[in-house]
Amino acid sequence: MKKMFSVLLALMFIMGVLTACGGAAKSAAHSEGQTAANGSGNRTGGNPKGDGPSSSGADLVIDPATAKIASMSIHITNNLLALGIKPAGSVIGGDVKDFLPHVKERLEGTVKYGVVADPDMEALLASKPDYIFIDSTYSGADLAKFEKIAPTISINLDEGTWRDHLKQIAGYFGREAEAESFIADYDAKAQRVSEKIKAKLGENAKVMAVRMTAKELRVMSTARPLGPILFKDLGLSMADGVDKISADEPYEVISKEVLPDFDADAIFVIVSSGNEAAANFAELEKNAVWQNLKAVKQKHVYVLDGQKWLDYSSLGQTMALDNAEQLFNK
Repeated sequence: MKKMFSVLLALMFIMGVLTACGGAAKSAAHSEGQTAANGSGNRTGGNPKGDGPSSSGADLVIDPATAKIASMSIHITNNLLALGIKPAGSVIGGDVKDFLPHVKERLEGTVKYGVVADPDMEALLASKPDYIFIDSTYSGADLAKFEKIAPTISINLDEGTWRDHLKQIAGYFGREAEAESFIADYDAKAQRVSEKIKAKLGENAKVMAVRMTAKELRVMSTARPLGPILFKDLGLSMADGVDKISADEPYEVISKEVLPDFDADAIFVIVSSGNEAAANFAELEKNAVWQNLKAVKQKHVYVLDGQKWLDYSSLGQTMALDNAEQLFNK
């Protein structure tokens, strides 16, 4: 009896071991299946050095020479171009219904995906991209749709500066050095252009920027897209009251009657595309309020290339500096 009891204990021990091994094998298989189902890692993210997309657990480095890149943001597109990367496809500008004029030549042969708010998903699918870059603000809600087509990288363009965006995008391609070089060249150019502007206007000249649209006259704030380049990069002094405009908004709508309150020594002007905006500005120029402004009398009104100045990307910002340099070289 004692011998039989010992045999039973031995059998029970062996069965317990086998059951545990089977359970462990089943758990491992489930984990591996989950990883495979999820595409072997997180396909959406920001920092490629930790929480970005991964194909095998390693840091993602995309080779733009072999990978087809789809950009669902005109600003991401222009940051890619600044790094010497031409996307296989890109969304277009909503106002112009085409690639933005200042980069159109650089995008020859690039597939058009429609506007960011209503992209042409059929064109995106047909272009067979290897990776898709999206702006999380505009396209984040449709992330799952993009992920069904290709691994998708989401960039929050509302966070950080264009410098941050450029560095972040560069990280996915191993082009950090190119990003740093671009920024260094930009800073040197900004210093050069600032000196030219101040030489013409005066070291402490107060400036403001306005935008005429088809419906209204706007004073641009210290916020992007214009604020940082005018008042930080170029180091220009703000006209009276510009600092009172909320930095959470890019502009404030005003009536022409309050323009004298800003007491600006120089006015930078952007006229929106379309005949109505142009007609509105022509009408403003005839108005006595405008004609009596100090900046107008001293011939310090400078009409900017709006597409470049409103393009808050690395490429747009450096082109805006080029535009300013041309104006102050005259």
